[in-house]
Amino acid sequence: MPICSFDQGTYRWMHFDAADPALPDWLSDNVPELPRTTLLQPETRPRCDTYGDGLILNLRGVNMNEGQDVFDMISLRMWVTDGLIVTVRFRKIFAVDDLRQQFEAGDAPETIGAFLVQLTNGLTDRIETTVLRGIDSADSVEQAVFEEGATDPSGIGPARREAISLRRYMAPQKDALQKLTNSDVPFLDERTKLHLRETTNRTTVAVETLQSVHDRLIAAQDHLDTAQANRFGRNGYVLSIVAAIFLPLGFLTGLFGMNVAGLPGTEWPMAFAALCIAMIVLSIALLIVFKIKDWL
Repeated sequence: MPICSFDQGTYRWMHFDAADPALPDWLSDNVPELPRTTLLQPETRPRCDTYGDGLILNLRGVNMNEGQDVFDMISLRMWVTDGLIVTVRFRKIFAVDDLRQQFEAGDAPETIGAFLVQLTNGLTDRIETTVLRGIDSADSVEQAVFEEGATDPSGIGPARREAISLRRYMAPQKDALQKLTNSDVPFLDERTKLHLRETTNRTTVAVETLQSVHDRLIAAQDHLDTAQANRFGRNGYVLSIVAAIFLPLGFLTGLFGMNVAGLPGTEWPMAFAALCIAMIVLSIALLIVFKIKDWL
């Protein structure tokens, strides 16, 4: 059974849950084979294709369900003909729920074209709101990295994952809306296409904004990686200088620490002090050489 079914007079809208066991049989009786297959596919990507005088339309909306990941975009599958709209979803989509409430209040879109305009606008409104969150995340990361000098800001990883999740579907969604705008079907007039072009432009801006957010986060990560590499390089350089200074000192202490006959100074009370002074002088001399060679 459909979640909701409305007869507007000029068209009928039937909305289904994909988990409904009666759905395959209903589709088999009422929808052609190819659109029926696309409505039942477990995995989809945004697309728009004409099939006869109808449209196969798959779109994505951000997940606004409580306790779920906003960036886990929900698929909405549609079969649209002149007089019938069939929609199938796996989880609640708030843009569709808004339309349902309009139908129940007696304020339904008058035509199929107006239905598609309101639906795509509702999806895009929520996408734009989510993209703004991505911009805020990128701003916070940049402030932490470039202004506050943070070496490992906690938000950079989640922000990059969120941008990637949205970009995965937003680019093909823009293409699908573009194809919808240019579709030659009887239920889309020029005025409707004009409104759909505006929605397509908004989606294009959202895609470009996501790309900008992604690039900004990559730049911040590159800055962190470069700074970390520089720190490691400086630490390794300091260790190399220390090793170079203590190598001859270690040789001397090892040489004079051998318990064998014939070592010079064993009978001289000042031998230890002289050796210490010699090592200090040698250390100073090495530092002077490193400074002259511009190694320090």
